[in-house]
Amino acid sequence: MAKNSDPAPKRSSKRMTAAERREQLIEIARTLFAEKGVDGTTVEEIASRASVSKPVVYEHFGGKEGLYAVVVDREVQTLLGGMRSALSSGGPRELLQGAAFALLTYIETSSDGFRILVRDAPVGTPTGSYVSIISDIASRVEDILVGEFKRRGYDAKLAPMYAQMLVGMVSTTGQWWLNARKPSKDVVAAHLVNLAWNGLSHLDTKPELLPRKDES
Repeated sequence: MAKNSDPAPKRSSKRMTAAERREQLIEIARTLFAEKGVDGTTVEEIASRASVSKPVVYEHFGGKEGLYAVVVDREVQTLLGGMRSALSSGGPRELLQGAAFALLTYIETSSDGFRILVRDAPVGTPTGSYVSIISDIASRVEDILVGEFKRRGYDAKLAPMYAQMLVGMVSTTGQWWLNARKPSKDVVAAHLVNLAWNGLSHLDTKPELLPRKDES
């Protein structure tokens, strides 16, 4: 009886372009950095997952630190872009809500990226860190609070301290929610705004978010 002579499937002979290979290495490294941290990840692992030799990684990024810098820079720009957009317009409560919601949305959609950002960067790494990101956001909140404090007759010199308090509360809650994921993003954001806006002595029992621009 004749054996089935169907030809074996051919492997694609198409090679990745330099740009495609670079993107592949970035995505692989991003996953490994999130799983193990930069110190726990080796060039060998990155190269192995990409089915390339170690020199290919060095050729594109100069080493693990250069690859890490690219990964972190992308995450920084993504997070800052969302936060800056949230802090671009609106009243103080809307801005606070927007910042909280933007951070939680980033955590929800880029969990690996957030895990990378909240880890300490290696000494000497010329990249942003979560602390530097929060500092940038706090300075933007500070500008908003200065005007609001003046309008309400408060001491505007205290605005920087309040900005750090507000942003710190939101960022710390975000780190907790990264693993908890309960309650939902909307509920967490509503309670964050509730505490920041009303204070412990005037908490709403069932806080709700204001209508967002992206829902109108």
